[in-house]
Amino acid sequence: MQIQNIIVRNLGIVSYPPIHKAMQYFTNTRNVNTPDELWVLQHQPIYTLGQASKSEHLLNTNNIQIYQSDRGGQVTYHGPGQLIVYVLIDIKRAKLGVKKLIYVLEQAIINCLSIFKINSNRRVHAPGVYVDCKKIAALGLRIRKGYSYHGLSLNIDMDLRPFKGINPCGYAGLEVTQISDLIDKFEFKQVKKQFLTCLLSELEHER
Repeated sequence: MQIQNIIVRNLGIVSYPPIHKAMQYFTNTRNVNTPDELWVLQHQPIYTLGQASKSEHLLNTNNIQIYQSDRGGQVTYHGPGQLIVYVLIDIKRAKLGVKKLIYVLEQAIINCLSIFKINSNRRVHAPGVYVDCKKIAALGLRIRKGYSYHGLSLNIDMDLRPFKGINPCGYAGLEVTQISDLIDKFEFKQVKKQFLTCLLSELEHER
């Protein structure tokens, strides 16, 4: 599907390593005429390490795969029930700096959550979105030659226990939450659709 000159690809529940390699390939081979894309998916259970990750933030990972990524940030967990949106954008063409892109992603999450009557906010020097000091969405980006890849994760209806095996995003004691813990009536696909509407609206606003 293509909306506002951005191609949106719904990829289902997929393993992390092949998607990571596909993002790298897409970014390395694109040019000034390549349309921007959003890859929408869920991941099979995995801990991913950002470029700044430290082993001390891995506490008790049990049998869950650990994968070294090239995104920004520290360690996080991905699993089914968590919405992942990878943002493959020519940030120069879109007239977005890195800080502005982070702001746009966070604002789209905040706007989406507000539709479901969930009040959320940013935290200074800690990218992501929080509800009552608990993290509900994480961001991790990589910019290469003016093109962004990686993106964001929004906890919707997942098993949060694996987060206990790490210091999420490098913060000891940081609690996480999800939409299913905050409201009763919703559907994953409903949240996904609403979030994409909010994100495309924010991106269009910046163009």
